[in-house]
Amino acid sequence: MAAPPRQLPLDLPNQPALRREDFLAAPGNAAALALIDAFPDWPARVVCLVGPEGAGKSHLAAIFAERSGARTLPARALEREGVPEALSTGALVLEDLAAGTFSEAALFHLLNLAREQQAYLLMTARTAPSGFALATADLASRLRAVPVFEIDPAGDALLAAVLVKLFADRQLAVDEPTVQYLLLRMQRSVAGAKRVVDALDQAALAARRPVTRSLAAQVLKEQPALASQDEED
Repeated sequence: MAAPPRQLPLDLPNQPALRREDFLAAPGNAAALALIDAFPDWPARVVCLVGPEGAGKSHLAAIFAERSGARTLPARALEREGVPEALSTGALVLEDLAAGTFSEAALFHLLNLAREQQAYLLMTARTAPSGFALATADLASRLRAVPVFEIDPAGDALLAAVLVKLFADRQLAVDEPTVQYLLLRMQRSVAGAKRVVDALDQAALAARRPVTRSLAAQVLKEQPALASQDEED
């Protein structure tokens, strides 16, 4: 008897839930979450969230943007002539600030104009901007003065909750043994959780089967880059 045809998975973007009630609070993100919850009572009008890929920076930024009416702009897209428009609502999220990827002149102008207009600016980065090697001394001085709120790498409890949330975002029901199996074998980061859930979503759709422990084992075997470097065969 011929095997049933495999369904071609469509690369349709899932829409993660980015409301305040969807954010997974943990000790490692408590300070950053408290900052967003305290808006507009901030220690400074320009602040920076710092943490690894997938730590929740964009989620917190989305909560802030919804509450403040802020626009959201990738740091690499910031241009000096566009700064006034970027701050036109009185608040801005500048995402993914990384050394060597943005215009120093544009960022310096943005910081100056935000201070002049008393606008709110929330920046996100993987490393603290105070450590960037910059050609503009005045910009380096400005960035050293920006309060930084760090988000620590996720622990076991948060990673398990992230897996459950990511599966729920895709309307996939997954049992606890499967979650625990993945937790012990996947790359131990929120970004790693996202990649393994994406892969399982695609595999489940292609095979027309639910996400189970056996499917998880198959996907991790077929895509070893998803597994923890400490995982042994």
